[in-house]
Amino acid sequence: MKKIALSKIDELKSAIEKDYELYVFEDRPSRSPKDVFFPQNENIASFRREENKIVIEPATLPEKNVVLFGIRACDEQSFRVLDNVFLSEPADTYYKARREGSIVITAACSKPTETCFCKTFGIDCAEPAGDIATWVVNNDMYFESKTEKGEAFMKKYDSFFEDLEEDDQYRLENVKFLARQAYDKLPLANLSVANWGGDKTEEKFNDPKWKELSDACIGCGTCTFVCPTCQCYDIRDYDTGNGIERSRCWDSCMYKDFTMCAHGTNRPTQMQRFRQRFMHKLVYYPANYGGMFSCVGCGRCVAKCPIHMNIAKVIKAFGGDSNE
Repeated sequence: MKKIALSKIDELKSAIEKDYELYVFEDRPSRSPKDVFFPQNENIASFRREENKIVIEPATLPEKNVVLFGIRACDEQSFRVLDNVFLSEPADTYYKARREGSIVITAACSKPTETCFCKTFGIDCAEPAGDIATWVVNNDMYFESKTEKGEAFMKKYDSFFEDLEEDDQYRLENVKFLARQAYDKLPLANLSVANWGGDKTEEKFNDPKWKELSDACIGCGTCTFVCPTCQCYDIRDYDTGNGIERSRCWDSCMYKDFTMCAHGTNRPTQMQRFRQRFMHKLVYYPANYGGMFSCVGCGRCVAKCPIHMNIAKVIKAFGGDSNE
């Protein structure tokens, strides 16, 4: 573990920018960092006619690798949720290239917000994962490499760092203690998913609570677009006049057209679409990926839903508060 004075962080970032495309995340932004790897809109291929043949050209990726600086523990977990989907064979070429060429530098939370519930999913806001984890302690930032990639990165910029002093470890543990103490006082600190999981399909699917819970939903899709783990997308072809561009863009399971087929949509009611979103997060995804939930408790949907109907309320409605 090393440290750097906060007054020198900008110098470090400037040095990083010479070698990488740098994304800096202050606190927990409303927009999740997932679109660094899974962009909201991206061209994936182009097609054009040359005489009697069709020429297909895959889209090119940026030449520079990326560094994500300041990612919170919840968002780092969201990358692993996405990895399960996009890196399963056959792997998504574009996602894989961006992911492999990245360095994720996480930042421990010192003041978790009232909409946070990451601990529900086994995430410790004071002990983030990633390639490198950081903590702000007084006027310094401590850096700890967590992976070989992170260790190589720190060696590359070794001249910016100093060794820890004798009392630094004590100060760090105090910072972690205070962060965990602050989390335990949050409104959603006791939220529990003990009665959810991959074996709950029959139990949950036909529960009448879905109708009552979904009545207020206006189907705007805000929750899906701020969510760091939602991976629904659409692919469309556009005639540019000089050929065809194939584009991928985010979509939402909350929209009727998302499951539109030749015969119509297989989820014609808002209740069915509402249920699908939360069943996927809390039942279908853990059934497919070894018990991991497709929610990381970041709280963005809690903060942004215009009618205050979010995954925390759904979990509570099914008995997910450990105080109840």
